[in-house]
Parts: sequence; structure tokens; C-alpha cells
Amino acid sequence: MKKPQKKSSRNTKAPLSPADEARRKYRRGRVYVRTGQALMIVGGLIAIVHWLAHIEAFGPGQPPGWLDLVAGYPMAAVLIVIGAIVAGQKPK
Repeated sequence: MKKPQKKSSRNTKAPLSPADEARRKYRRGRVYVRTGQALMIVGGLIAIVHWLAHIEAFGPGQPPGWLDLVAGYPMAAVLIVIGAIVAGQKPK
């Protein structure tokens, strides 16, 4: 005779208490904000370095045209906008 098999409890999660749920949402929100802020800082640094390259702070000569289109102000703007969007997300 076979013994009845026990159901595995690995796949079931215990419901979180309201305090634990609030703590989880707060931490997730902080991660979104900090990640967004980091992206905005990187975008700002790219813009500053690009501006310094245009005023020839790193030596004579302007950056090549393709670099100006790809890694200059447009990339800085994209990173700042994406960072702002990520920082403004509400945790689910």
C-alpha cells in the first residue's frame, strides 16, 4: 500500500502582514528613487564632460561629429529623462 504524499509547501508563500507589506513597498520605492537618481547623475556628468570638451578643457580639438550625436547632449538628456521616470515610479 502506498503512503499518501504530502503536498510541498515550497511554492506557497505566507501572506505578509500589513507592516511587512508596507516595509516591502517602502524599500522597493527607495530602490526606484536611488536608481533614478543615479541615472540622472550619470546623465548630468555626461553633459558636463561634453560641455568641457566643447570649450576644449581637455586639449585642442572638438569631439568628432558622430560622438557629438551619440554620446553628447542627446545621451545626457535621455539618461536624465529615464532617471526621472524611474525615480517617479510607485512601487506595486
